[in-house]
Order: sequence, then structure tokens, then C-alpha cells
Amino acid sequence: MNQAVDLPLPTGHYATLPNGLRLHYLDEGSGPAVLWLHGSGPGASGFSNFKGNYPAFAEAGYRNILLDLPGFGRSDKPEDVQYNLDFFVECVGTFLAQIDVKRCTILGNSLGGAIALGLALQQPSLAERLILLAPGGVEERETYFQMEGIVRMVRLFNAGPIGLEEMRSMMRLQLFDDSILPESLLLERVAVAVTQPKNLFSTMMVPNMETRLGEITCPILGFWGSNDNFNPVSGAQRIIDGAKSARFIVLNRCGHWVQVEHPELFNRSCIDFLQHG
Repeated sequence: MNQAVDLPLPTGHYATLPNGLRLHYLDEGSGPAVLWLHGSGPGASGFSNFKGNYPAFAEAGYRNILLDLPGFGRSDKPEDVQYNLDFFVECVGTFLAQIDVKRCTILGNSLGGAIALGLALQQPSLAERLILLAPGGVEERETYFQMEGIVRMVRLFNAGPIGLEEMRSMMRLQLFDDSILPESLLLERVAVAVTQPKNLFSTMMVPNMETRLGEITCPILGFWGSNDNFNPVSGAQRIIDGAKSARFIVLNRCGHWVQVEHPELFNRSCIDFLQHG
């Protein structure tokens, strides 16, 4: 199922995996590779999550691979798969092999952060560094499904087609200050959301990887907003306590999207981490 032709998103490149899935990605800049993995909200894509960030990385001398995960953006959206963490990790690992990326920084937001952790655990030689933005995968599933943002997201997706106002009501919970939410972003996400399969969220199982964090040896830089309505900020401390080498920037008056609410701080901090460790 691929109804992505008329989406209001830039078109980049496509890679077809051995399992037949066709994944879309943007490939911008040159230099050491940074893989960008977006979160799971209805209508999400690599571009809508990170449009205010990757150009600064390209300018600083990095190759930016913005992947649309299966079920999202311009990538294929099969209705007959289980959208669990193992599926995403397998697809992303295979995708990187397909485009001949053997080592990279993996940058992930929310679900993308859980996938980054899963990839680092499964393929330690692949992950040079991790940059995590309020990642999933460090709490029990029940904890996440009690969070206001996730409750709203699941309810809206299950209620039927998501229009502009429904998307606005959910996206407002992503941010501490929703006045910065542009109409163009809402329209991008509404267009993608109507193409997404019903089983996308009902099969999205992400295990709690907290007890395995000590296996991750690459450096981790993380970000979290203390007003996050989707993933509890206590996850930052869990990662700091569990991982070998991790530091977090925690911001008050900030929601689930640090990279959107504080783009200059985020871009500058990440590029410094990439250049100096």
C-alpha cells in the first residue's frame, strides 16, 4: 500500500528492501552520516519532524539521511505486518545495509529513539553515537499509554479520518507553546495520516530496554522537555543511570519536540557533540 504520490512533502530517494518494502528517504549533505528517525505520531515523516534541523548539520559537514519509517511519510504502508520494535529495527538495519552505510550517528525522536536504542543493541558496530530526543523504550508500555498525548493520539487515530482540527488538538500536546505550530506542518501530517493503515498503532509494541542500557557502549547525547505529554521525563535519568556514556539536556517549558521548540540550542549542541564528543 503506497498512496504517497500527492503528499505535500519533498521527494528524495527510494530503497527497496529484500522483503519488498519500498522506503523513502532524503539524503542531504556530505560527510560522516547521521541517520534521522522520526517519532510515531499520525502523519509523521522525516521531513516534518526535522525540517528545521538537518540543514544546519549539512552546513556543518554531515550527510543527513532522513528516513520515512515503514507506515509513514512516502514509505510503503503494509497492512499485513506487526509494527513492533523488532520490525522497525530489522527494516532500518536492512535499509542502511542497502544504501551501504556501515557506521553512523543514529538520531531518534520518541519511537525513533527506541529504534536507535534497539539498533545499537542489535548492531553495536553500526552506532558511532546516539542522539536521543525523548526516546521510547525505557518504560513499561502501560506507563506510556497513560500519558495524555498518547491517549489523545490513539483515540483520534481509532476514531476515523483525522482532519485539520483533530490533528491540531493532538499536535498542540507535542509543544509547550503551541503558538509556534505552523498550519503547513498540520497539513503535511493530515495528508499522510489518511494513508496510514489501521493496525499501525494497535500493533506498535516497544519493549522496555532499561535493563539492557549497560550494553550500549557508544556515547549518548539526549534531550528531554520537562513538560513532555508523551514520554515521561524520568526516562532521562534511567538512561543516565543505565548507559556507559550518556548526558542529557533537560529543558523546562518544553514539550515532546525539543528540536522544534529549541532548534538553535538543539542544532548547536548536536553539532558540538558530533565534532568534539
